[in-house]
Amino acid sequence: MKKYTTIVAGLLLSLSSMAQETVYPAPAHKGMLFIKNGTVHVGNGQVLENTSIQINNGKIEKIGTNLPIPADDVKVFDAAGKHVYPGLIMSSTNTGLKEIGSGVKGSNDFSEIGALNPNVKSIVAYNSESKVINTLRSNGILLANIVPQGQLLAGSSSVVQFDAWNWEDAAYKTDGGMHFYMPSLINRRRGGFGVATPGNDPIKAGLERIELVKSFFQEAKGYYVQQNKTATNLKFEAAKGLFDKSQKLFVHCNLVKEMLIAVDFVKEFGFDVVIVGGSESFQIAPLLKQNNIPVILQQLHSLPTSEDDDIDQPFKTPTVLQKAGVLFAITDEDGQTTGRNLMFNAGTAASYGLSKEEALASITLNAAKILGIADKTGSIEVGKDANIIISEGDILDMKSSVVTKAFIQGRELSLDDKHKQLNERFKTKYGIK
Repeated sequence: MKKYTTIVAGLLLSLSSMAQETVYPAPAHKGMLFIKNGTVHVGNGQVLENTSIQINNGKIEKIGTNLPIPADDVKVFDAAGKHVYPGLIMSSTNTGLKEIGSGVKGSNDFSEIGALNPNVKSIVAYNSESKVINTLRSNGILLANIVPQGQLLAGSSSVVQFDAWNWEDAAYKTDGGMHFYMPSLINRRRGGFGVATPGNDPIKAGLERIELVKSFFQEAKGYYVQQNKTATNLKFEAAKGLFDKSQKLFVHCNLVKEMLIAVDFVKEFGFDVVIVGGSESFQIAPLLKQNNIPVILQQLHSLPTSEDDDIDQPFKTPTVLQKAGVLFAITDEDGQTTGRNLMFNAGTAASYGLSKEEALASITLNAAKILGIADKTGSIEVGKDANIIISEGDILDMKSSVVTKAFIQGRELSLDDKHKQLNERFKTKYGIK
């Protein structure tokens, strides 16, 4: 019996030594800590050389050169020769909702059956123990907008911070956006040979589904203004935030004709609208600016939408939006990288017309503004949460970007992850030093 107990204990020990579950959320940091002598990229375009940051109880308290550091027991991190950035923000992702793709259904909870599900809340399905999360933290991504998927109205998204025991701990801003997936308005061909599908008009079908959503919002508006309600309608209740401006309507679409319908939602209902995707947004940038519609560009490392566009148009679109004054953010929704190329997408935009600080803003302060959390994060400014990363090199450059420290609300994070553990495992196996 003793022999079997020893074997089982050994197996458990070997499994635990390889498990990401040994990476725990950091305890709250009480008192002061300092990051000194770093090159601070504020996130709003400013770069402060040889600058120190004083953090107190998780909040940024002072920023400046030669800040006095008390002699008593305070944590001090020397960032001399390194770059200090706001924690990066992924403005649209299904991280924590989708783990292993379609192959393992039990690991996924990102969509519901049915076309109109405004009452679905992504936050309650969020898995704070996802193996993907630590790989994102290692790259400097500390917050994300967790988005449900669906046919038309998919439900509400919430912003989470990536250092939590459960979804309640992770919640940073809940139910800030309602997500509408615009039906495709492209007359697609069958088999790629230019043969139209008989008896099917996809554009007409798409417009009918759009009218279904508009009818829902008209009824929801009537419900919203009704004084004495005799019954509670959960779907209409879920849409109230769109009318009282506590929530934004995120419209997922790419084509100009689809984005023009999104503009109609602003004019008809007065919603605060955000375009998600917007690959053709460069064509109507002045109109988007006129209607105060921000854009979240989903994937820069892709082919253009139209065969008539420049091959590098996705790389140039951020610059067009910047020049037109359109508020925009960049995200990474590539299923292969699961968000890890966020900063390199922004780096590509910096090679095609944006300054590096403008590109940085697209994954920090701009994203925070779009998500309604700019009062708490997105830049290194006094009064905001100490969501900060330290990198040995340029965070936008794949060659030099090495994140050495990360803090969420002043808590120092472990930067261990499954990738690093597997690397060490196989280095040990093959005797590589």
